[in-house]
Amino acid sequence: MPKKKYQIELNSVTKKLPKHLHKFIVKQPYDEYTPENQAVWRYVMRLSIDYLKNVSHDSYLDGITKTGISIDDIPKMEGMNRILKDIGWAAVSVDGFIPPNAFMEFQAHNVLVIASEIRTIKHITYTPAPDIIHEAAGHAPIIADPEYSEYLRRFGHIGSKAISSPKDNEMYEAIRLLSILKENPNSSKQEIKKATANVNKIQNNMGELSEMAKIRNLHWWTVEYGLIGEIDNPKIYGAGLLSSIGESKQCLKKSVKKLPYTIKASEISFDITKPQPHLFVTPTFSFLSYVLEKFADSMALRKGGLSGMNKVIESRQLGTAELSTGIQISGVFTRVIKFNNNPIYIQTNGPTALASKGKELIGHGKEYHIEGYGTPIGKLEGVNLPIEDMSPKDLVAYRIVEGEHVELNFEGGIKVSGKIITGKRDLQGKILLISFNDCTVTYNKEILFRPEWGIYDMAVGEGIVSVYAGPASDESFDDLHTVSKVKTKKIKYSLKEKELFKLYKKVRKIRENKKTNFKLLANLYLEVKSKYKNEWLILLEIYEIIHDSKCSFKDELYDYLIKLSKKDKYSDLINNALKLIKK
Repeated sequence: MPKKKYQIELNSVTKKLPKHLHKFIVKQPYDEYTPENQAVWRYVMRLSIDYLKNVSHDSYLDGITKTGISIDDIPKMEGMNRILKDIGWAAVSVDGFIPPNAFMEFQAHNVLVIASEIRTIKHITYTPAPDIIHEAAGHAPIIADPEYSEYLRRFGHIGSKAISSPKDNEMYEAIRLLSILKENPNSSKQEIKKATANVNKIQNNMGELSEMAKIRNLHWWTVEYGLIGEIDNPKIYGAGLLSSIGESKQCLKKSVKKLPYTIKASEISFDITKPQPHLFVTPTFSFLSYVLEKFADSMALRKGGLSGMNKVIESRQLGTAELSTGIQISGVFTRVIKFNNNPIYIQTNGPTALASKGKELIGHGKEYHIEGYGTPIGKLEGVNLPIEDMSPKDLVAYRIVEGEHVELNFEGGIKVSGKIITGKRDLQGKILLISFNDCTVTYNKEILFRPEWGIYDMAVGEGIVSVYAGPASDESFDDLHTVSKVKTKKIKYSLKEKELFKLYKKVRKIRENKKTNFKLLANLYLEVKSKYKNEWLILLEIYEIIHDSKCSFKDELYDYLIKLSKKDKYSDLINNALKLIKK
């Protein structure tokens, strides 16, 4: 990854990322965080840690320290990376939501993706958009727990192989747009209304849940909104709850139903824009891995066969079919011919690559199979022994040897007729591929391959043992995953807001210098009170500095904050902070 382009420090973890993931990494816009953004981070962290120390999983507070999360400052990605590498992880900055398969793939490589934006003060308790508070303060601390860390990595590995549907991609783009609009104060009500209606429309017409939809449900009910321990007295470990000072309190109330976590959670969808009406409780982190493996057993990744092929064809996206010999075919599958409910021929359209054990076969990349690829699967008609299990004597008996013109009649009606010119075997000597010259492939009367098309490379395999999303080899395709055209828009601040940020900066400087300038603070208080009638956070920061001193305006400021707290939307925000300050 070119350092100049992404402006990030690479470590031993991020250096191993596949090239096709590099395009999602952005430079953290640290200089663009306003003094108010820093105050929002500090406010959320102070209140969260004070509350969560009693209700979160035991690894949370320890993880805050281990992962380099500061209470006072928005973390810098470089600093987090220097600390995260000690527990085998890394962090990269991205622009909001990224495609689910890409997100999972980062996770599979022990890389935490962190949305570079931070919630606005209007969404200080909860934001529908991913932000650095959610990612860094929510996700990072728990990964310091070794058992949970392994669950995340394993989840990423399995999740990145989950097959999506076209509807999943529509939903991803719709939710990404809605979250961006909702978080940006410059968005119009009409834009948000239109985007919300589109999300609802897609949500109501998703049809049967795909593998990706189901595994995203599991991710939501565990990694994002999971509870752990006893049903009647659970602890919090989900990042969405750990990063929301509103939902972290609401979630433990009896009004939020607590359900035992099981594989059934994969069937229960969620609404990302609203607080959750129910949550799932896992007894231990190891139980999360048990459910994950149970779910993986239901995926095409482990079942293969005709059902797997149908899923990958319906997805209309690049996928891989692995045959019983271990040869892997990666491309956009468009057709499967079946016989007795088993696939007997598979076909891709466009660039296709062949691999074995995750390594591309030399000479069989997408540049060679540029127009597509097709191969028969199964046993020869009237022959019980699959080609892959034939001994050298068997191969000679059936004339499957170099230089021979042979006619192979497969069960179900696929016929391959041509001159064998070469073959490829794996390290154990098992035949993976047989190449023919002057070859014709037919299915009944339909011609599937003509001699004038060149050399025909036939994959060898009695059956399809695995089907999954993405390529077998990370090196085969560098254009995986599409970066959304919808970008997070920079917030446009008014001159009045920019002046307010300057006041925040002055308060911060006084706090950090630890030399209290009471006269300046008094002037700042009066200026905020006269020019910014609904501002409360900066006043809390001033009160925090002076609350245990004998300055003249302390009581007046406190009374003013109490007056502001009478307004419903500020009540808990101010009162909870005042309680913490008095501690």
